[in-house]
Amino acid sequence: MKLIATDLDGTLLDENGLVSGENAAAIKKAIDLGIAFVVATGRSFDAANLPLQHAGLRAPIISLNGANTYTADKELLRDIPMDAAQVKMVHDACLEKDLYFEVFTNKGVFSTSREYFLGVMLDILKSANPNLPEEELRKTAELRFQYEDVEFIESYESIFADKEINVYKILGFSMEKSKLDAVHKQLINEKGIAITSSGGINIEFNHVEAQKGTALEQYADSLGIQMKDVMAIGDNLNDASMLKTAGRSVAMGNAADEIKTLSDFMTGKNTENGVADAIEDMLKEVKN
Repeated sequence: MKLIATDLDGTLLDENGLVSGENAAAIKKAIDLGIAFVVATGRSFDAANLPLQHAGLRAPIISLNGANTYTADKELLRDIPMDAAQVKMVHDACLEKDLYFEVFTNKGVFSTSREYFLGVMLDILKSANPNLPEEELRKTAELRFQYEDVEFIESYESIFADKEINVYKILGFSMEKSKLDAVHKQLINEKGIAITSSGGINIEFNHVEAQKGTALEQYADSLGIQMKDVMAIGDNLNDASMLKTAGRSVAMGNAADEIKTLSDFMTGKNTENGVADAIEDMLKEVKN
């Protein structure tokens, strides 16, 4: 293997949104052995880079599901925005089905309702932690806005009308799976739109060329690396495209069933240093 690509949330990051010491050490070990490393995430560059910095890591980042690729110094290498017609189509569908959604752009992340999102997150946290006080749950829910700097606006009209703003990803949330399914069904056959998910309560929209697999393949090619020499690690549906194209695909122990099915290997959970185990297993095989 000559290149390791890993997702962040549910993969490299633990339950506290941090890179464990074990994961960081394994990545540094691979880099010292001459293996390149890249992060591939649905997050923006800044939100992805923060936990890497805390762990003492510097890496190129494929962000927003493949819409942007940056060097470790935030030099933009790849830029795939959504078409205006696609943006309007997704916007209208999300509004019609009453989804809370955020719009990721080159000028930041925008939304129209902070309280709507906090309500969704509180419902999720309450169901998982019924005995915790609401004040504590609310603090946990608000952590969402610490890693993505969301700006709240009255409507999206001014954003969409601004010719200097590129929309890269639209991320919708709902506690009601039927609403997510309805939007998916409505847009699944629209040409040029990629629909994925990074969890059971969300749905993600990008340009069809803005997928992790396509971006990873182009990045590997820029390094002169063939995909057969790439290891990809992930846990959810927005990782599927890179897991399908990588020579060595690894599913986390906490991965969605579909991801486990299409991957060559399985490692531990993100709460169990699964990325470190996957890297160490690969290094042992290479050594042997």
